[in-house]
Amino acid sequence: MKLIKGGTIVTGKRKFQADIMIEDNKITAIGENLFGADEVIDASGCYVFAGFIDPHTHFELDTGATVSPDDFYHGTKAAIIGGTTTVIDFATAFRGESLKEGLENWHKMSDGKSSCNYAYHMAFTEWNDSLKKEIKDMADAGVTSFKVYMAYDALRTNNEEILDILKETGKVRGLVGCHCEDDKMIKEGVEEQKKLGHNTPAAHPISKPAQAEAKAVKEYLELGKKAGVPVCVVHLSTKLGLEEIRKARAEGQKVFVETCPQYLLFTDEVYSLPNYEGAKYIISPPLRKQEDIDALWEAIENGEVDTIATDQCSFNFEGQKTLGKDDFTKIPGGMPGVENRVELLYTYGVEEGRISLEQFSELCSENVAKQYGMYPQKGAIMVGSDADIVVWDPSVSHVIHQENQHYNTDYTPYEGISVKGQAKHVLLNGELVVENGELILENRGRYVSRKGCF
Repeated sequence: MKLIKGGTIVTGKRKFQADIMIEDNKITAIGENLFGADEVIDASGCYVFAGFIDPHTHFELDTGATVSPDDFYHGTKAAIIGGTTTVIDFATAFRGESLKEGLENWHKMSDGKSSCNYAYHMAFTEWNDSLKKEIKDMADAGVTSFKVYMAYDALRTNNEEILDILKETGKVRGLVGCHCEDDKMIKEGVEEQKKLGHNTPAAHPISKPAQAEAKAVKEYLELGKKAGVPVCVVHLSTKLGLEEIRKARAEGQKVFVETCPQYLLFTDEVYSLPNYEGAKYIISPPLRKQEDIDALWEAIENGEVDTIATDQCSFNFEGQKTLGKDDFTKIPGGMPGVENRVELLYTYGVEEGRISLEQFSELCSENVAKQYGMYPQKGAIMVGSDADIVVWDPSVSHVIHQENQHYNTDYTPYEGISVKGQAKHVLLNGELVVENGELILENRGRYVSRKGCF
């Protein structure tokens, strides 16, 4: 048995002093002055959280031109060191594949190689009667969330197909997240920039304006309303998109909202950095204006954002981001972040007084577990919950540099940023895997089979 002693437990509702007893993979007791454990973990002066959950990662992503160097082995080591005990990655059935094949491919990439627990969304790249018949099989396998794209020819499904997907997945209480960008508007924007001879990273945000997100968000919400099911907008980046969500919610629609640290910290000015440095920040949707950052922080403070994810999808600067040296559309989109999500939100959310510790716990753990069918197995410090626990030391501070990161990537977009707080100790499935900020046990992650999302 293990005992976490002397810490302040923080949940979405309250914070309080108590000890936590753990046996095998379960929390068996919570109270004051507990004793009788074989191993005692000192949490004095620290906060104790349910393990943090990142609901949006892309490990070992194959773009067709290159592959993300952060696979499940490397990426989940970075995740667990940062305090993330569970990730939800995007298994994908590429065109011509069955959902079963897509799921099997992702298990091959992750099983036995992951240092944190992992679950999957299932991403569609097409829709047909054969795939429709597999939806229940996915739910039976513990995959109860799905993803659709409204842009990009290799990934996109049309609105009629999305409506049918929403209806079909709704039968198994499956939640569909959507990448909301208007495909036609983006194609026109890219064509216009190329005609003007604009091929640098600075053309990227211009070709994908805020209106492209807002238009797609509005269409997706209308489809969700027709289907009569809750929907999720992933990586929300704009004030205009947020306004569409507010309108839908005012009419009673259930909409889950996710955003990411990069949309809370950087403006599109980074795309004009010299020496092609702007390529490091090429992501989709792109980084936006300060007014968008301000609107998203306001929404977070007001409880209008449900989860903070990373959209982790890293590529090396040399040899991968440089593929688009002469054509910004060939720069692979994505950047690392799974190691930094929690410390960034703690620093610029909690320490800056924007959100409370309780809100922080909800955004990084509890809400995610509830939204994606894992609560109270995950995302909770309760008797009977899994012993995925983070002892967070608020007294630690450091500056992020690429050389002190654990990614398999040659840069960090957060280079030089000062952060406060550290995942001092991390327990995964009842085992102490991070001690004093260092990974001491790797490859201990397990697959998380999930229940229905609503």
